[in-house]
Amino acid sequence: MNKKAATAVILTASSISAMHVMNRIHTSLGTVKNLLGNSENRYYEWRFGKIRYQKKGSGTPLLFVHDLTVGSSNYEYHRLINNLTDKHEIYSIDLLGYGLSDKPSMTYTGNIYEQLISDFIKNVIGKKTSVIVTGESVPFIIMSCHNNPELYNKLICINPQNLYLQNQIPSKQTMLLKFFFELPVIGTFTYHIFANRYMIRKSFDEEYFYQPGEIKEKYIYNYLEAAHVGRYNAKFAFASYLGKYMNMNILHELKEIDNSILMIGGEKEKEIQTTIENYKYYNPAIEDVYIPQTKHFPHLESPDEVLREIEMFL
Repeated sequence: MNKKAATAVILTASSISAMHVMNRIHTSLGTVKNLLGNSENRYYEWRFGKIRYQKKGSGTPLLFVHDLTVGSSNYEYHRLINNLTDKHEIYSIDLLGYGLSDKPSMTYTGNIYEQLISDFIKNVIGKKTSVIVTGESVPFIIMSCHNNPELYNKLICINPQNLYLQNQIPSKQTMLLKFFFELPVIGTFTYHIFANRYMIRKSFDEEYFYQPGEIKEKYIYNYLEAAHVGRYNAKFAFASYLGKYMNMNILHELKEIDNSILMIGGEKEKEIQTTIENYKYYNPAIEDVYIPQTKHFPHLESPDEVLREIEMFL
């Protein structure tokens, strides 16, 4: 081996070792506070892994399903849940690959989540259930509701995903992107660039909240922890998300479901009125309401107004 080749090998090995060390540091720093662990956590033994959930209150069942963004977990709804326990038996879960649920190294799809929610309602809740769901999780809830109407009561969808975007299927480019993020060291290192404190804070500032002054540091740290629990396997759901494996075409199902549906939009969410009007085009029975001065997470930014709309609808 000549000197140039030897130098290249040494530099490559050093770079990989440095990235491995940084990966360990990122994971440790992201989870050191243990914010998500508490005595209220329960686990449902599902076929693909353990699903973390919490149960509170009494009354008619109400299930909360979080979005698919980096760091998502049932923490997304913490400002709503305790205010609904007088009239509802509340269930809030972490989807497979998110929060404190198991994060197996697999491809995550909308159909897997559809099956998860259906099985959870059947085997854990055991009664017809209303669902509150956010963003890119809306399609698989609508699909599950269509395929299992006996399980669902009313649906409340917060800032649903654009119908055009959710119809996009994996392409060569997105499949390559998924493959890259799933690589052992460099893929993990790149994931940590997207899932570090700075990037999560930037998402809250630019996408999730209209009023940055309403963002609390505990939101950032809870999302940061959820994005790193499970060590390096936390990246697999994100890789499938980027690869568009979670997308679903639901136009047929949207037309056919006969449930009462309320769509809540953050008034300042990009193109949300057009998005919801498109849903109403396929299902005219959908009701809609918009929360002023909010973006993607009105239930975190203006929870009192969201609660008022939820209570009126339910």
